Amino acid sequence: MSDQIARAMTLNGKIRAVACKTTGLANEIALLKGTSPIVSIALGRALSGVALLGSTLKQGQRIAIKFEGNGPLKKMIVEAESDGAIRGTVANPDAVAETVPLLLGQAGFLTVTKDLGLKEPYSGTIQLYTSEIAEDIAYYLAESEQIASAVGLGVALADDGQIEAAGGFLIQSLPPSDNAAVELIMQGIAKLPSISSLLKSGNTPQELLELLLAGVEHHYLESTELFFRCGCYRKKVEKALISLGTEEIKSILKDKGEVVVTCEFCKQNFHFGKDELETIISI
Repeated sequence: MSDQIARAMTLNGKIRAVACKTTGLANEIALLKGTSPIVSIALGRALSGVALLGSTLKQGQRIAIKFEGNGPLKKMIVEAESDGAIRGTVANPDAVAETVPLLLGQAGFLTVTKDLGLKEPYSGTIQLYTSEIAEDIAYYLAESEQIASAVGLGVALADDGQIEAAGGFLIQSLPPSDNAAVELIMQGIAKLPSISSLLKSGNTPQELLELLLAGVEHHYLESTELFFRCGCYRKKVEKALISLGTEEIKSILKDKGEVVVTCEFCKQNFHFGKDELETIISI
């Protein structure tokens, strides 16, 4: 089954639920970055997390989540677009730690940036709460967006270190809260196996929603395919070079005569020779 995200809503419209499977794209990105097992787990969870937060994006919109901490991972960025495109990168793919919180570090920040097609993107930042990715995303939603949310993220690795299962769920209580339904759902979640176990057992995102919302009247909304796609292209890289300023580009010309820019998400190389750099200076 392809990677997907599924959405549902309770009949009274007070609780929305989203579940996703990201096994394929998470494994593709982890292999591309050459991540260690613990980094693969962190990256897989974050990729599912950004897919869930991006589930309400409208056409042409984008969301990015950045984790920065004092742990060996240093930095992790994941992005989602409205059509289901997902990507991610880490500063130190070889990082090693016993747990994801130790990998991220106990001090740092989580920043969520939404490009909604307005003049300027919206950005919100919180301090890392527990450095557990699901808990920090839930904390961000409560603190910055004032939405009570339950977030579950899971990644299971195969014996060879590749990602065998990845996905997650997001349940949000919309005001005015249906406290009885929320309590029933939370009691049900506490009795369920881990999200990675459910995915390894073959449960689809739609089936996850049925389990999560058991006992609460709801209706299924839609499913969307998720896939890995980078957002880089030559003109975008050229604009980044222009932003360095004329003096910096002149220095590159003098020292090297050319520059190769490597995309941090997909590792594609963009070569700019002497003539191209001179043209950029003249712009």
